[in-house]
Order: sequence, then C-alpha cells, then structure tokens
Amino acid sequence: SLSTRHCPCKMNQLPPKSPLVSPLSETVTSRVDSLDNLSMDSFWLEVENIKQSTEAEQEECSLADVKAQEEGEAEAEWLQDAGLSDLIKDHASENDNVVLLSTLTKTQAAAVQRRLDTYSRSRRRKNKHPVRDVRDIFGVVSSGETVAEKEESSPDQLWHNLRTSNVQKQTQDYSCTVRNSGKEEVFNMDVAYSEQAAVLLKGSFLSESRRIKDGNALTKFKIHKGRLGVTRVGDLSAQDMKKIPTLALIELTALCDVLGFELKRNKAAKLKTTEKKLFGVPLNTLLENDQKLLPNTKVPLLLQALLSCLEKRGLETEGILRVSGSQTRIKSLEQKLERDFYTGLFRWDEVHQNDVSGLLKRFIRELPAPLLTAEYLPAFAAVQNIPDLKQRLQALNLLILILPEPNRNTLKALLEFLSKVVARENNNKMNLWNVSTVMAPNLFMHKGLPNKIPEGKEKQLAEGAADVVRMMIHYQDLLWTVSSFLVAQVRKLNESNSKRYQFCDKRIKNLLRKIHADKDKVEKNQAEPSKVVKVHASLLLKDTLEVHLNNATRVADVLRQFQKNLCQNGWNIVNTVNLLKCNNSTECTNLLLYEVGGNIGERCLDPDTYLLDLYHINPHAEWIIKQNPSYPRMF
Repeated sequence: SLSTRHCPCKMNQLPPKSPLVSPLSETVTSRVDSLDNLSMDSFWLEVENIKQSTEAEQEECSLADVKAQEEGEAEAEWLQDAGLSDLIKDHASENDNVVLLSTLTKTQAAAVQRRLDTYSRSRRRKNKHPVRDVRDIFGVVSSGETVAEKEESSPDQLWHNLRTSNVQKQTQDYSCTVRNSGKEEVFNMDVAYSEQAAVLLKGSFLSESRRIKDGNALTKFKIHKGRLGVTRVGDLSAQDMKKIPTLALIELTALCDVLGFELKRNKAAKLKTTEKKLFGVPLNTLLENDQKLLPNTKVPLLLQALLSCLEKRGLETEGILRVSGSQTRIKSLEQKLERDFYTGLFRWDEVHQNDVSGLLKRFIRELPAPLLTAEYLPAFAAVQNIPDLKQRLQALNLLILILPEPNRNTLKALLEFLSKVVARENNNKMNLWNVSTVMAPNLFMHKGLPNKIPEGKEKQLAEGAADVVRMMIHYQDLLWTVSSFLVAQVRKLNESNSKRYQFCDKRIKNLLRKIHADKDKVEKNQAEPSKVVKVHASLLLKDTLEVHLNNATRVADVLRQFQKNLCQNGWNIVNTVNLLKCNNSTECTNLLLYEVGGNIGERCLDPDTYLLDLYHINPHAEWIIKQNPSYPRMF
C-alpha cells in the first residue's frame, strides 16, 4: 500500500487504495476488468447491510488518528519495526543490528539502505545531527561479496548496483512463471521473492497479468519441496516465530522496491476501551480472558462457538453468509451473548443460522482494530495492483507472516470455515466468488479508519478487495507456509546470536567476514556421505533410536523404523494400533519428528525432509519424536 489521504470521515466506503507508481502500471490494466461477468451484487448488498446495522453508531475519525506523518517519520517507524532502530541512534548499541544485517540478501539490504538514506536526508534538512554512516555495513552481505565499495556513490546508483550485481549472480531460471491457467505450477520458496523478481525484471519475464474469469480458472500452485522440507506456520517454536515478522517486513519492502511499489503503512490505531466482554473487545484481551478458562486458547472462544454452530447446522443453508438475518434479532442476540456466553446458558440450538452468520460478520467488524490490522489493511487492499498472480501471492504470504499471532490465527480459523462453505456450493449456492464478495466488506471496511476513495474507483477497489479475499480462501495452505529462505535467515540469526559477537563501528566489516567464514567451515563438512545419529523418544521409549543416515533417508523412514521398533519391543497392539492402521504411512500417524536446538529453537519436520542434509545444516540439534498435539493422547 502507498500513502493514504487522511480525512475525518464516516465508515461508508472501502479503505483507500493509494496510488501506485510502477514501471509496469501503464502496460497492465486492472485485473478486475475481467471480473465483469462475476456479480458484485452481494458485495454492495453487504455494504448496505453494514451501513444499516451501524447507522446509529457512526463516529467521525478524530483528527489525532489521521495526522499526516512528518518527513522521515515513516522511515523511522519502518526501521523500528524491522528491528534496525539502532542504526538511526547517535550511539550504536550491541550487535543485534549487525547480526540481522548479515543475514540479508542484496535486495533486502538495498531496501534498508534506501530508507536509511531517506531518513538521513530528512535529518539534514532539519539541521539535526546526521545519523552515522552505515554504508560499510553493506560492504559485506550474505554472499560475502562487497557490493558498495565507493562511499561517494549516490543512493540511486547504489540501488542500481545492488540489483544488477545480484541479477548477474543468479543462476536459477524463473522464466517458467509465464504460465498457462489451470495447470499446476511450482511455487519457489527457497529463494527470496525479491531476488526472484529482480531476475524476472532483468529478463523481462514479467508478463501481463492473467485475467481470472471464474473460480475454476485459478492456477494450481505446488510448493517446491527442497531437501529440508516445507515449514508451515505452527511448525516453528514461538521464539523463532517472533523473528519471522521482522524478516518478512524487510523482504516485503524489498519485493515492493524491485517491482516499483512504494510500501507505506498506516500508524497503529489507538484502541478505545469498552465495557463489553465479547463484541468490540481487542483480540489480545479476548484471548487473555479465554485463556483463564481454557489455557493455550489461540482463537477467541466466541468465534470458535460461532463457527462451530454454523458448521453443524449452517453449511447446507442456501445463501448462508449472503442472506442477512434480522438486525433486531442480531442485536438482541449480541446482548444475550454478552450476558450468558461465559456462563454456558446461551442456547445456540434456538438461533437461526442466518442470524449466526450475521453475528459472525458483526464480531469481525466490531473488533476495535481491523482483523488485518490498521497498519497493513491498505497493503492487503493494494495487493490487487501487483500484475503477476504469483507475486501477489508472495506479497500476501509475507503480509500474513507479518500479522500478530492472534490476528493470524483468527484469520486462519475464519478462512478454514469459508473453505467449508465453498465446498458445499451445490447445496448452499455459495461459490468462491459469492463468499469472497460477501466477506470482503467485513474485512476491509472499518469505522476507525479513513475511507475516502478516488472518484470513479469504487467498482475497481470493491472487486479488487473481493479478489484478495478469494486468494486468501483458495490459497490459504500456501499462504500459511514459512518460506525456506526465511527459515534459513532465522538459522543465521540464531547462529550469530549464540556466538555473542561484540559490536563496534570499526569492526563491522571484520565481524561480518568472521560470520561468513564460520559459515564456510560448516559448509565444508557437508561432503560427509553418511552418518549415524540418535533419535530421542523419551516419552515413548526408554532407549534412543539409532538411525543410519544416507542421502536417501527421510523423516518418513525414521518414523517407520520407530514404529517397527515399537512392535519388536513387545508393545501391546492396543497402544500401537493408531501408529500402524494406515499401512505404515507416516502421514496418517500421530507421531512427529522435531529438530530441537543448535541453530533452531524447535521445528516440526516435514515427512519428506532428507535428514542427512538437515544434519549438515544443523549438526548440533537433537531429533526428538513427539506425539502430534492435534491427536488425542494414547499413552
């Protein structure tokens, strides 16, 4: 998203789409022009329903909430959120910034440099003490090669050099992204998206956007599985996941830079306090209250109840979500829920399904801050302006990783339910586009944000918002994946932090060279053809499992060997039936193999992970077999 034109306003339109300045914008027409054959009636009907339901509650945006940012303020906030705020302080602190910078690709480093340059220029204009020169920080990046030797180079020239030098070094061919609709395509998560975009831009492989005419034409993507397997959201420890939003923000910014889109974010909205317990309560507060009743709750209990009720009795209801319930009944039910939900006295079986769907949409709209967050809601809306479908999905993937955990978990629960609605299309007459047009206003309209839209853009923005919702529903499995290149950066951060390097300006280049020299030592040991390792399963067996690894050994093989050992050790068949009932298919078992320690906190391993490769990447980790937490306990 780009800069937003702020003004006091009422919630009567979609959030604004900021103007995008792109070298491709003149040759790429709006994708939504191709959606003319798809009805938007449900969208506008939903907008009218929202207006009616909130008519008595309209509030103007306060001037304080929409104050324009001063020059350099946006860059300072970006550096803060990117974990690089020390770079603009007068006195450098410890080594955290250097460690983070040492993990960046050239395009990511260039994105940081551009914002530092902009901030420095704003400081000079204000006659303040300039920030310290950081160009030698980028003297060595992840490849270990110098990319900014001349301090006199202009910022634009530096950016040009960084991009072109990276393009020349790339050996992978991404030209296959010129593709045919309907065929399964590979979605590469091994190489940073911004690096892929730089190669495509250099080779002029960015084709005009394909037009999506109906749900059946959506391209099928298959995530490329490297030898280290695929990592899903939830596979990493909480400690490692905390590093992902920072890295994803830097990568999203780098991707937008390469594509020619200027990424700016809204300031975080100030949340108003409420005396209510459920509706209009911040997600964090809801979860804190729910966790007192049910520890480890990740999705608000009220939302779980609403979705459960609709799944049990509403999936077959014709027009579910689209057909509006009675506004009077919905408001009455909201009051009853506020009073009786936590006591268990609320009678769900007496509620009409269209009223439950109305409560669901009202719950989402009434959140004090948008579910997609005030900061990034415009960015979600602006994804529609990226010409290439794969790059739109790359941007969405990064945006979802940037979301706070409560928002990401809640959004996933909602999207999983919406997928179930679409799956019953033959009965409920709600296809993917119908569901998307109904839900888009509830996700993209918010009374706490300015909503001025350029004249004549309403239809384009409405269809674009619905298209973004459609992508999130249809591609949610892909979008909730942590890219391999981000996991690799987390490993680098953990490795560097564990070595406790001391930081000072004069030693930056030596420091970064040492980091990469240590990395090279690890890489030299990767020629080892085989290895014998021990796998722990302390909760299941007293002894460790000894496994001989070769280039073909996968996680699935180890789990099968473990199952075999269970039987050989005389375990009662009642205890092992859940392990063996799927003909030794580990995808059907309730056991998982985890990588713990070394350069990772904890990671649940994909069954197709090649373990010798993983050992070379993280030789100091332990491998532990655990029971899948989503299965009922057997022991």
